[in-house]
Amino acid sequence: MKKQLFAVLTGLLLLSACDDNNSSEEVTATPVAVKDSLTTIEGEFIYLADAAVLKGRNFIYGVELDSVSLRLADSIAPLKRDEFHMIPVKIRGKVLRNPGGKGWEEVVKISEILEITADPATEAAPQVNKDLDKP
Repeated sequence: MKKQLFAVLTGLLLLSACDDNNSSEEVTATPVAVKDSLTTIEGEFIYLADAAVLKGRNFIYGVELDSVSLRLADSIAPLKRDEFHMIPVKIRGKVLRNPGGKGWEEVVKISEILEITADPATEAAPQVNKDLDKP
């Protein structure tokens, strides 16, 4: 019985190894363009102690706090006039539904920081110290 089973398996193995596909067709790989789900977003960014917001002309998104958004917050800190000053930025990210339901309906996960624009009002008008020349 074992000899017959061995003979049948050997025969099947030989038949499957002797494939008659000797065609010389070359298979060429064609590149497929995959649509990027990331979008470029321009808006004003603000980071407070435990939340970040990106506000544009027609939208307001909460910002998912991760290493990229915290790096953006650190980058804009020297440009802020006060705690609530919003800085214009251009980022690439993915807009997602807010899974927690708290705060904004949609949040943006920042993937790349493209540009941080200094506010022209802060460059043109220096800060005035209110304590100078008190009457």
